[in-house]
Amino acid sequence: MSKVYGIGIVGCGMISAFHARAIADMKNARLVAVFSRSPEKAGQFAARHGCQAFSDYGQFLACDGLDIVAIATPSGKHLEPALAAARAGKHVLCEKPIEATLERADEIIRACDENNVRLSGIFPRRFNGAVEAVKQAVDEGRLGRITLASAYIKWHRTQAYYDQDIWRRTWALSGGGALMNQSIHTIDLLLYFAGDVESVCAFAGCSAHANIEVEDIAVAVLKFKNGAMGTIEGTTTAYSPTGHPAQVQLCGTDGSIFLSDNTLTAWDFMQPRDTDRAVLERHGARAGAQGVGAADPKAIDYVEHLRNFEDFVASLESGAMPRISGPESRRAIEVILAIYASALDEGKRVHLPLSESPRLRSLG
Repeated sequence: MSKVYGIGIVGCGMISAFHARAIADMKNARLVAVFSRSPEKAGQFAARHGCQAFSDYGQFLACDGLDIVAIATPSGKHLEPALAAARAGKHVLCEKPIEATLERADEIIRACDENNVRLSGIFPRRFNGAVEAVKQAVDEGRLGRITLASAYIKWHRTQAYYDQDIWRRTWALSGGGALMNQSIHTIDLLLYFAGDVESVCAFAGCSAHANIEVEDIAVAVLKFKNGAMGTIEGTTTAYSPTGHPAQVQLCGTDGSIFLSDNTLTAWDFMQPRDTDRAVLERHGARAGAQGVGAADPKAIDYVEHLRNFEDFVASLESGAMPRISGPESRRAIEVILAIYASALDEGKRVHLPLSESPRLRSLG
């Protein structure tokens, strides 16, 4: 019989609730504990989800049956709980971004390696069926030589969203704004499909929200290592009552694929296949897409979190690397930080890899 892994959640916010729902549907894992510095919040979360509550992190890590720590604290507060978990011999699942700087992300990766525990970032969109179909088509060379690869994330967040939590407003706690905390999922998919970036030129700023340090709009031009070019547009200023879909558009010499949230809006190839009809029936416009959080972050569906968690537990069972390893989780962070570095230098071209994280200051 397969082992049943005990998972503990660090944090009691909105994303932690998605984690709890995902764990509840897993066959070979169970939620055993939650940690919050607030005993009241920990107790309330534990009562809702049927686990033990802790406000002392050492006691949390010593909880009987704890194998995996799922970190859902603010983006710039992942390092300390991740390091302590790794040193306690616990495997680490960490929300995006795994940290707010490359140096802190690398410290987490190194600690997990040194303590022989597994690390995976939480990028649930990787586990959507449409994404998997796109990745297969790209890997099979159906696009030919990729010439254009772009991402568009035109989302909306209210002033109240930023006012509610200080971590959403500051570089130190969030690592960034519209790119690092909303667009990162789509940027991750862009890199997953199109490969590594060679250089960026970018502009960014705060154009519609008050009293925030981070950007609410950014535009970047990318040159990929494979010769393709592209753009990233990310914002939280694009009002829509339902939310605009996040898009990845891939164009090549032999085909084009447009992914709009979880829906394929273009699936065009010079050499069509009999299987294309079935792909479009399953993932095309008629299938629709639900729970992606463009206008309301609470609208996210937890099912892809479930698949992300299942992949991590499967990697522990098989000994293989999880699909979103520590280094894989780092890729989108580096591109976003390169965009910030370019924007802070009035659009100057920035080459990757970065030697260090930029010293962030107001982009307004």
